[in-house]
Amino acid sequence: MSATRNKVGIPLKDVVSAINKFANTSLAASWDNVGLLVEPTEPKIVSHILLTNDLTEDVMDEAIKLKTDLIITYHPLIFVPLKSITTKSWKERIIARCLENKIAVFSPHSSFDSVKGGVNDWLAEAFEIESSKPIQPNEDNATYGFGRLCTLKNRISVDEAVNLVKQRTDLKHVRLARARGTDGYINTIALCAGAGASILKGISADLYLTGELLHHDVLDAVHQGSHVILTNHSDSERGFLKIYASILKSNLQNPVDVCVSESDKDPLQTV
Repeated sequence: MSATRNKVGIPLKDVVSAINKFANTSLAASWDNVGLLVEPTEPKIVSHILLTNDLTEDVMDEAIKLKTDLIITYHPLIFVPLKSITTKSWKERIIARCLENKIAVFSPHSSFDSVKGGVNDWLAEAFEIESSKPIQPNEDNATYGFGRLCTLKNRISVDEAVNLVKQRTDLKHVRLARARGTDGYINTIALCAGAGASILKGISADLYLTGELLHHDVLDAVHQGSHVILTNHSDSERGFLKIYASILKSNLQNPVDVCVSESDKDPLQTV
């Protein structure tokens, strides 16, 4: 009898089905590369899953040490087409190690942004929200979509907003740009986890909340009367992984270990 048949866990295809049950890959943006990106040639039984925001070489080391069967990486490791799998670049080395160790890789990326209860809704829960709707709604279901435009139950100061974002993202520092010619209070928030420029640009809101914006996008925002809070790209996303780990474990209803990477972190640190 093969080792695969002796292993306790569930088939890889069933885990993929559970991921799609929460956020189908059809919700992803057309430009994105989501779904199962690396798959072992033999039928795969999954007993250990590692969640990460970015699949770096440090996370890969961690995955091998933990004897991980499946890595769910929010950002797709394979995005720009690869012409080879060698040891010359860090991404190619990771893919080679996944193949050598028979580790599958799945990326949900923007499907997790779009789905109700996903990354953007997690970020919005930093505040007491009266109402929330996608900034760019899905064509088939308007409750899904990219970004969130939120109205607060009660207005708050910019300083209060900063503290709430720090608590939500578990950060000691964020970057703040104050709007010109406003009273400094916030009733409406336009947010987008990650890089929010294409979603937030031109939206009328008292506060823009995202991971990163270009310098000139920040200038445009503050001159139109919107405060801006920036967290660093992945720091606006990473906290959702702990929430999703519980969701996935519940959906699998099997003896599968679901862990969040301890090595994963934003490459930019405030020093």
